[in-house]
Amino acid sequence: MTFLFSPSRLIFLLSFFLLLSNGFSSSSSRRGIHRRHHLDNHNYKDALSKSILFFEGQRSGKLPPNQRMTWRSNSGLSDGSALNVDLVGGYYDAGDNMKFGFPMAFTTTMLSWSLIEFGGLMKSELPNAKEAVRWATDFLLKATSHPDTIYVQVGDPNMDHACWERPEDMDTPRSVFKVDKNNPGSDIAGETAAALAAASIVFRKCDPSYSNLLLQRAITVFAFADKYRGPYSAGLAPEVCPFYCSYSGYQDELLWGAAWLHKATNKPTYLNYIKANGQILGADEFDNMFSWDNKHVGARILLSKEFLIQKVKSLEEYKEHADSFICSVLPGASSSQYTPGGLLFKLGESNMQYVTSTSFLLLTYAKYLTSARTVAYCGGSVVTPARLRSIAKKQVDYVLGDNPMKMSYMVGYGPKYPRRIHHRGSSLPSVAAHPSKIQCHDGFSMYTSQSPNPNDLVGAVVGGPDHNDQFPDERSDYGRSEPATYINAPLVGALAYLARS
Repeated sequence: MTFLFSPSRLIFLLSFFLLLSNGFSSSSSRRGIHRRHHLDNHNYKDALSKSILFFEGQRSGKLPPNQRMTWRSNSGLSDGSALNVDLVGGYYDAGDNMKFGFPMAFTTTMLSWSLIEFGGLMKSELPNAKEAVRWATDFLLKATSHPDTIYVQVGDPNMDHACWERPEDMDTPRSVFKVDKNNPGSDIAGETAAALAAASIVFRKCDPSYSNLLLQRAITVFAFADKYRGPYSAGLAPEVCPFYCSYSGYQDELLWGAAWLHKATNKPTYLNYIKANGQILGADEFDNMFSWDNKHVGARILLSKEFLIQKVKSLEEYKEHADSFICSVLPGASSSQYTPGGLLFKLGESNMQYVTSTSFLLLTYAKYLTSARTVAYCGGSVVTPARLRSIAKKQVDYVLGDNPMKMSYMVGYGPKYPRRIHHRGSSLPSVAAHPSKIQCHDGFSMYTSQSPNPNDLVGAVVGGPDHNDQFPDERSDYGRSEPATYINAPLVGALAYLARS
């Protein structure tokens, strides 16, 4: 059914009425899709706790006395020494022992955004979530301590990936790579500025001095990103590609960074920057993916709030762009693909990152729309906040076990979950259990083994099933079995909402 809105009063009344309903017009026939695996008994609070705990398993550096993932030990204690800088700390990105700055910064931004939107619902988990953010920002402060320079990577990825060893044992080169004004990296600098700015909001009330430090650093890092333009993978291709190449360019990170600085400072400087540069930076380009590489969609959702709630009329187009993204991921949309079991499917490798990031955006946009007492528009159809929440919930429920495999894709949640994840530390005996060093190639006997990992990386969400909902649980299948920090970070916010809704 199609609605024709001519009188403005009718638009308002219809929008308000539909805001309170649970469907959207012209799509009622889709509501029953993928119900056969649905269970309404998930312990979202438990899943939230575990999704945050996961980050302790990814820690690099000297671990604190209150470390809860106790099978991990200190590692990377001389990181940065290759260039005489202190780069100890931060997170390993996934199942290897690398510290890639690009995904680490995005992880930090998304963890921070999760706390900004849903931290008030986290209750006892809020301190743990803040610690997860601080572990990252402490490192990002070190990585940006020298003017017009960002240390963007620690480790040689090819040498690291040639070994299967615990981070506590690693003896591969801890090479350090950087961007500067001679070899710019506007993408990673823009993302780092976004991370620092977003985190400054997280700590604004509980630690004002730390918050101010983060914000001032974000301002200087963004100025560097904007002044010296270029993708970081142009100068560092052998080191960062194909692992975290900047495929989408750097324009999205400049818009994204400016959006976060506008939110963090509320100064006209960044709003004026967005208004002057938005089109150049791809504000109206069509994207229906949100990831560590492409931030356009995230920037649109974030900036739409300024129009919806703060009534910044000059940003009205971002509400339209945000609607376009929402329309593109709805089940049944021509640009969306779902598995037979109902999982949003974007790419064959690490697909869960798109599931968790999209679910977070749906819930966040639903929050903004509700606050503004309005809806999203898809042509002649109306999409309510309730509909967005329903779609997001189904995606999260799939991750937690409502799927054809009846498997939770979060390690340690539910009775059935991946046991052979692609993760070095998890797959090898801990230092406490096996004090002697495990050499570079010695770990491959465990890599090829069918034995379950001896250490559960609790809370880790793996790459997920294929397009037919199948999951082999093979350690060698890194595309499906490897966890990553940027898979979990947006899920933290989604679970916080679901745990208290």
